[in-house]
Amino acid sequence: MHHVEAQHAAERRLKVLVIAPSLDGNDLSEPEWAYRWVEALSRKADVTVLASSREGAVPLEKQLPLARVITWPEIRWLYQKFERFNAMAKPGLPFFVRQCRRWIKAALADGERFDVGHQILPQGMRHASAFADFDIPYVIGPLGGGLKTPTGFEAEVNASRGLANRLRDLDDFRLRHDPALRRTYQKAALVFGVAPYVQDRLAEVGLQRFHALPERGYGNFAPEITRQSAVGQLTLFHAGRVIRTKALRDTIRALAHLRDLPGVRLVTAGDGEDLPFCRAEAKSLGVADRIKFLGRIPRGAVEQHYAAADVFCFPSFREPMGGVFFEAMAHSLPIITAANGGPDFLIDDSCGIKVPVTNPDQFSRGIADAVRKLAMNPDLRQKLGAGARVRLQSFGSWDDKADLMLTFYTQIIAQAHPRPLPELERATS
Repeated sequence: MHHVEAQHAAERRLKVLVIAPSLDGNDLSEPEWAYRWVEALSRKADVTVLASSREGAVPLEKQLPLARVITWPEIRWLYQKFERFNAMAKPGLPFFVRQCRRWIKAALADGERFDVGHQILPQGMRHASAFADFDIPYVIGPLGGGLKTPTGFEAEVNASRGLANRLRDLDDFRLRHDPALRRTYQKAALVFGVAPYVQDRLAEVGLQRFHALPERGYGNFAPEITRQSAVGQLTLFHAGRVIRTKALRDTIRALAHLRDLPGVRLVTAGDGEDLPFCRAEAKSLGVADRIKFLGRIPRGAVEQHYAAADVFCFPSFREPMGGVFFEAMAHSLPIITAANGGPDFLIDDSCGIKVPVTNPDQFSRGIADAVRKLAMNPDLRQKLGAGARVRLQSFGSWDDKADLMLTFYTQIIAQAHPRPLPELERATS
């Protein structure tokens, strides 16, 4: 693109090409937040989306009426019979990337031009992009994942070592030696990460530019309520898939250090492989009568428990970001979490207490100390709860994120196609 075209791009709606498999506003997690982002962007730019379609889902062209949508069917048997494996390893993604590559090549051959590309999904740092094969300036992310298990927790985590851990080991090798993956990040004009740790993780690859940006925007805030639990009375809420790294087990152990505060209780929503161990731990420690295990419950019921809680205690110690924090902060809940990964970036002293991640014994004691501090100080709970709402607003709405993207896109286009110096300036320089 000539510099005159770059100037024209700044004067009109930008033509943005988005790659985002599994985009779906009616899904959860990555597909849902990516949809919100693209939907907001499509109201401010001319967006073309390359995505997968899933049988039974609302067609993406109906969900995104303001965008041009190009989809290819997802490999049905993968998500029907191996849904968890498909979600983590994404074995069908190389085929999707080839489809994207062919479509982009054909579009450019037909004379189409895009100002900028953005691969918003997948979020994991293990997937090459079709954009790397073309001259379109592009953005990757927000990327997440790839966190290491803290050394003191390796024994307990590895006791239930699953596919995620094996993929994480393979990621290290590929980031060092896979030329297609390394070129994807090296050639990107900008890489977004959900938190600063992503930049550290990709440091050896060599990025042109990095920016830390939470993947979510805030939506509707819950009605403001005044929580009036007395001193020593506290309801903790933990919500999420119950695996060892989400630290429900550590929260249960923390209750055992708070036997002098019988008014502190825990409600937990979620299911997963670590739930039987958590139930057994609660029974063996003698705190089962202070814990309500809800299992997997509907979305509406989760919202009710946020509203009924005094504190959101989610000390997940290998968390890329954590959408549950956005939900809890929308309910003005003070946060107890781990000083590691995404939560270490998302939560600050204005809205919560972060516990250093050392080893299981010290970690559970640190959680207990944080719970005790909040249980004995209702004014602090109120202050941090109000701070959570302000902190969430600082991350911006979906419209704010779309505006921010347009700012970055414009910078990238200008950098890719700088205006030449005037004749006089060149003659005297």
